[in-house]
This record gives sequence, C-alpha cells and structure tokens, in this order.
Amino acid sequence: MRVGVTGFKGRMGQLLVREIEAANDMNFAGGIDIGDDASILFDNADVVIDFSVPDATITHARLAAHSGTALVIGTTGLSEKQEQQVAEAATKTAIVYAANMSVGVNMLMALVEQAAKRLGNDWDIEIFETHHNQKIDSPSGTALALGKAARKGRGGGNFVTDRNGKRNEGDIGYAVQRGGDVVGEHDVTFFSQGERIVLGHKATDRRLFAQGAMRAARWVNDKAPGLYSMKDVLDL
Repeated sequence: MRVGVTGFKGRMGQLLVREIEAANDMNFAGGIDIGDDASILFDNADVVIDFSVPDATITHARLAAHSGTALVIGTTGLSEKQEQQVAEAATKTAIVYAANMSVGVNMLMALVEQAAKRLGNDWDIEIFETHHNQKIDSPSGTALALGKAARKGRGGGNFVTDRNGKRNEGDIGYAVQRGGDVVGEHDVTFFSQGERIVLGHKATDRRLFAQGAMRAARWVNDKAPGLYSMKDVLDL
C-alpha cells in the first residue's frame, strides 16, 4: 500500500514517515509541506495521511475527492464549516476524520459516552486537559471530542470554556493547562453528591498517534466513499 503524508516536515509528519518506512505492508509514496503542489501526491498514493493545518486539510480533502484517493485526517482545530466541507468530500471518497488517532483515547470516548448516558443529568461533567507549551488550539480537539461524546450520551449539554460564576445544570466544563513537553493528558470527571468517577488517558509517546493513523490507513484503503471515524476503524 502506497501511503503519502502531508505536513511531512513537521514533528508528526517526520514520525509518520519513519513509521511507514519501517512497516512491512506500506511504502512511502512521498510527502508535501505547506505551499507544495499536493495534486501529484494524491495521484501517486493509495492513502494519504494528513496532519497539517485546517485550511490545508480542506484543500487536501477536495483533492482526495477529485482523485478518489482515501484520506486519513488527524488535523485538529477544524471549524464546523470546515468539517462540513470534509463531509462533502467524503461523498466521493473514503475519509477517516478523528480529533485523536490514539486507540486508547477513542476507547475513552466510547466509555465517556456510555457513562454520560447511564448517569444522566444529575452528575456534573468536567473535562481537564494538559498539553505541551506549543499547542495552538485550546481546548484541544481531543477535549472537545470528549465533550461531544458526553453530550451525545446525555442527550444535550452546554460547553463552558470560560469559568465565570456558578455552574449551571447540564454544563460540560473545561479546564486547560499548557506547559513543557506534555504529549497529552485528558481526564473526564463525573461528579455527584458524595462520589465521583474519573475516566482518563495519558499519552507518553507520540508514536501512538502515528500508529493509530497507520491503522486507520490500512482500514480505509478499500472502503466505499463515506466519512468514517476511529470508532469505525476500531469497531467501537
């Protein structure tokens, strides 16, 4: 399987290239950086893995739709409009889009959704996340995805990213830390009277994101057009 990488000069891109070259079932089809002509890469690859920036990701999604090349998107920080554009591209090719490629994080999302559904509105939900000091988006895409999982399970909820005043019923609150070289830590806490439940995940090695993206690439290579998630890849 020929796998291309966008943003291949970045930290995640370089890691992906090394992991792909070491894999027995993959060949590195080439890489592009921001500003490069991406059309040749999409013509030469079976699957392209995209860890770039939102505007570039939309361009790559359109190229994937045009060429029929499968696409794995790990870019975070996409707006709702940009997510709609990805969904439009997925009507013509197979796309896996996930805020986090970690197998463990996606299992956490499934558990959060289930817990929120079972516990109901009587339990307060707070999401706490920590990342390295160069992280751009805040809250992180993963933290927002965890909030969406909780809201889906509960059947509603208001995201609160700026804590000011008392907590309102149904709020899903966020707290953020940035510092050092932390790869990624996420905790979702369910609070009730006299007890609490904490579901969490800590990433200590960036390789896990590359390995998850490669797992998604293997899975999506022969799939029909559609917008898929890591829940589909992992059959959660």
